[in-house]
Amino acid sequence: MTTHFGHTIHKELVLEDHLLAQLVSGQGYELRTLDSYDRASALDRELVLRFVKATQPEEWAKLEAHYTASAESQFFKNLEKALKSRSTLDVLRSGFKMIPGIKFTTCFFKPASALEPKRVQEYEANILSAIRQVRYSLRSENAIDVVLFVNGIPVATLEIKNLLTGSTFKHAERQYRTDRSPAGEPLLTFKRGALVHFALDEDNVSMTTRLANGKTRFLPFNRGRDGGAGNPDPDTDDEFRVAYLYRDGSWGKAIFSREVLLDVIGRFMHLESSERHEAMTFPRFQQLDAVRRIMAHARTFGSGHNYLIQHSAGSGKSNTIGWAAHHAVNLHDENDQQVFNTAIIVTDRIVLDRQLQNTVTQFEQTLGVVKKIDGTSRQLKDAIAMGARIIVTTIQKFSTEHLKEISGQGRRRFAVIVDEAHGSQSGKSAQAMTEALTREATSSDDIEDMIAVYQKQRGPQANISFFAFTATPRNVTLERFGVKGPDGLPHPFHLYSMRQAIEEGFILDVLQNYMTYKAYYQLEKAIEDDPELSGRRGQRSVARFASLHPTAIGQKVEVIVEHFRRHVMGELGGQGKAMIVTQSREHALRYYFGVGDYIKSRSYADLKALVAFSGDLKVDGETYTEPGVNGFAETELPGRFDGFKPDGTPYAETYQVLIVAEKYQTGFDQPKLCAMYIDRRLAGLQAVQTLSRLNRTKAGKERTYILDFQNTMEDIQAAFRPYFEATSLEAMSDPNQVYELEGRLLQFGYLDKAEIERFAETYYKGPLDSSDRARLEGLVRHALARFEAEEDEGQQEEFRQLLRSYMRFYSFVAQVIRLEDTGLEKLYSYASWLSRLLPNRQLPPEIEITDDMLRLQAFKVVQNEEGSAALSPGESDPLQAISGFGANPYTEDEKRELSEIVKAFNDRHGTEFTEADMIRFEQVNREVLTEDMTEMLRNNPPDVVYAAFRDAFFQGAIRMFRRDNEMRSIVLSDAVARDKATRHFFGRALREAKDTVPRPLTR
Repeated sequence: MTTHFGHTIHKELVLEDHLLAQLVSGQGYELRTLDSYDRASALDRELVLRFVKATQPEEWAKLEAHYTASAESQFFKNLEKALKSRSTLDVLRSGFKMIPGIKFTTCFFKPASALEPKRVQEYEANILSAIRQVRYSLRSENAIDVVLFVNGIPVATLEIKNLLTGSTFKHAERQYRTDRSPAGEPLLTFKRGALVHFALDEDNVSMTTRLANGKTRFLPFNRGRDGGAGNPDPDTDDEFRVAYLYRDGSWGKAIFSREVLLDVIGRFMHLESSERHEAMTFPRFQQLDAVRRIMAHARTFGSGHNYLIQHSAGSGKSNTIGWAAHHAVNLHDENDQQVFNTAIIVTDRIVLDRQLQNTVTQFEQTLGVVKKIDGTSRQLKDAIAMGARIIVTTIQKFSTEHLKEISGQGRRRFAVIVDEAHGSQSGKSAQAMTEALTREATSSDDIEDMIAVYQKQRGPQANISFFAFTATPRNVTLERFGVKGPDGLPHPFHLYSMRQAIEEGFILDVLQNYMTYKAYYQLEKAIEDDPELSGRRGQRSVARFASLHPTAIGQKVEVIVEHFRRHVMGELGGQGKAMIVTQSREHALRYYFGVGDYIKSRSYADLKALVAFSGDLKVDGETYTEPGVNGFAETELPGRFDGFKPDGTPYAETYQVLIVAEKYQTGFDQPKLCAMYIDRRLAGLQAVQTLSRLNRTKAGKERTYILDFQNTMEDIQAAFRPYFEATSLEAMSDPNQVYELEGRLLQFGYLDKAEIERFAETYYKGPLDSSDRARLEGLVRHALARFEAEEDEGQQEEFRQLLRSYMRFYSFVAQVIRLEDTGLEKLYSYASWLSRLLPNRQLPPEIEITDDMLRLQAFKVVQNEEGSAALSPGESDPLQAISGFGANPYTEDEKRELSEIVKAFNDRHGTEFTEADMIRFEQVNREVLTEDMTEMLRNNPPDVVYAAFRDAFFQGAIRMFRRDNEMRSIVLSDAVARDKATRHFFGRALREAKDTVPRPLTR
């Protein structure tokens, strides 16, 4: 039996033969013999000489004139010395020098522009070659299957296995670890030898840049298959799944092609050195593919496009951002015109900003290309005005007066790279950035023209391309930056999903070991019939009292500490750490004291905790701060928790547990975290980002643990589903909702169109002086007076919410669509001033509950669920479109009725539903209230239309609770409970339908 290549099917050389044949015929490689390889230097010496003499004859002539007969030996002596002292990467990039001023280039990289034919010829003169079965060792006859060379210098080794003989890429990895010791071997020595080492079979590839015997860590180098790990089937039947290494195809140029391999060596690879370690960075496939695909699209279509890159947390996003920036500013189109003048990297987190600054600067090969804006906004203004190539800054710096001075940038083209795009591209800072990069001086005095310019600056700009990076895109992120697919919905331009990252072992599945607990408590009223303790406000205060009670915290602390000592403390050779996530700063502090007391009572001297919270905190009459409690500065906490100082030396004291409230729940990278103890409600994006603190891998870290006192497994799974694979949208948001919001705002009678027009005439005319500001505030105060005269607090709250909803939604719609209605822009600017002046809703003070009012009679924590909450392939939910603007608050009667429904449900079925659970039915209402249903409710008596609403609501509830078995069972089987809920939300729907009828402008 034979393969397509004429080899016996069991012969292990099938893939090796085919790979080499493709490199020679398709990629221009020269196949060299083993005799060409020099074991002592790990060089193909004849090829090195051929390249240098052919491309740099003048330098070689200088060498021969100076060194005469010893020219060749002196050349190799200095080349080997440079390789050993500086690294193969540096020598390939920078060459080496010899006395008396001879400069040899060892590799010519592709020029950004073809305007200099000599540079193109030099690039084409590079010699790519391969040698098979390389006996590399000075001490044995060990052989590596294939070694790839650039101009005679080794750049990659390949160990190749054949699945049909029962060996896989994992066997190749094992071979590198156990039988490829780098000690004393120039080819395998870190920095000195080949840059990267690949282990592969017909289906899978992995790679490493540092061989360290048993400690060698291989990373996957696969394309991904059906949303998970692995590689898809090749383009043709006569190929292997790893064909992208050596053959051009639908995936683009081959990895080992001249174009890609030299690009990786010249502009991707990086040697990172610190006091604690050295590491060589070689891009993983998704990083390389993302950058190259973005640049290919931008080269063809120019600026003015959006790219959403959904890459899983922990996937090396900062490096991908850095590479994208450096490639963008060197990108030229087919006419050799520069595509982008400047790349601006923006984030909304200061700590991350510093990390990105350092990462991007590491890739800098020409000093001064990267401008780190670590000072004031004036520094940012100067960097833009002077045409800096790469700028790294926080988004907030664009919202200052200095940036308003910039104009004339509209003729320059910008690549704006957004880190954590779900947060960085909303609000005034994002708008201010677009304005700064597009603002032009205008000669028109017409106010409508001026406003039209402002509005135009909000929308898509021909001179700005956005590269938006995030692991967890929201619905607005997808609509703002996604690429429209055949289904008319937006999708990521490039995807490396959470599922693929987990399956490849690059991050851990934090849902694998999940345990939930339920807390039961019995309270006794010391003051009977206290009216303050009835109602929702009282119930919230009672719940808070119970959760902060020393008995409650004490029992949870016991569960946490004993679980930590039994399961977590021994992880990572005794380095395992944990985080306790609490619901408030006071909870965090009381947990800290509780953990300390419990440790002391059990004499657990080997366990210490830290606490993290912001600002001053007053508890029991004393004021606490984080530095005061921990005993050192806030900035030291990450290092103290890790156990090492910045210089790599260990701290005297070690800490195993970090107790947090908001702080460090996101953006905190500590690979030693092995467990998380949750005592707060989590949902949606917050749940994903919080639990993802655990997903970082580390040698020896094989499992994580989560104990959850507040959420169910289903709660957490529901939060993760939209982000497990490619995040998608159920439908596009309807931009016409902006007019619905505008109409509803005008119906209140607080706003006057003539006042809004007069406001706009002043606001948009140019720089505002003090008299202008006084006039603007005076105009807005008319609306404020009408608002304050309103006696109905419910109407006031509805207006507040609607006004904010309009501002958010208009800002979003104007970014996505080029609007041509200046009235919307005028209302937006007017609303911005009014919203700042509106008084906040007067909430009643929290009820202070003491032991004199309540006593905790009994409290117990009981384990509820235990097992894996991990998601399966295909288990994803789409995000909802933007709708339902939260502008229909509950009335007191509705609140009371809802409480009765909750009690009825729980009494009848022994459940523990809350009002929050019932409010999930609001989503059903939003689906049911179609335009037709709204008209029916508005124009018919309730008893006539109820049956139609009931049937639609029933079907919607079944869809809504398809994964909530308990609620779904009640909806299906209990007609009485179902009718109570349906009639309640029918009343809500009726009120909403009636409220859309236009009101008179005056009341």
